[in-house]
Amino acid sequence: MSELFTHRLRVRYSECDQQGVVFNGHYLFFYDVALTEMWRALFGDYARMVENGCDLVVAEARIRYREGARFDELLDIAMPVAHLGTTSLIVRPVFRVEGRLIADGEVRHVFIDPASKAKKEMPTRVRSVLEAHLDGAGGAAAPAGLAAGNA
Repeated sequence: MSELFTHRLRVRYSECDQQGVVFNGHYLFFYDVALTEMWRALFGDYARMVENGCDLVVAEARIRYREGARFDELLDIAMPVAHLGTTSLIVRPVFRVEGRLIADGEVRHVFIDPASKAKKEMPTRVRSVLEAHLDGAGGAAAPAGLAAGNA
């Protein structure tokens, strides 16, 4: 396995709730930012994949909250790829601040044809690149609950 892709962002004041911690809904947004940056680092322009007839949609998402990140903290989002199916992939994001586990989860994506929205097989190039990033849990307990079947 190659080095685990990790994206760092700084928590902004507007992302915190009245309890002084990041509002829970922002973690999926943070995940989306990290996924976009991972895709850019591994494949380049995401729009090119869509232009070539393949898109990626979220089929399931789950986040387990452990501790709240706070304003101005640096949040590291590790992006281990846990499973590559025929038409799907599972990423198990791990959110940390200074090594402390903040949250973790599991997100299943399905490849689709952008025109018809029908499921389609993962592109060969995508599979070959992501295989080098396969990692079960990314340093945290693997969340249970989402099946790792070939979606």
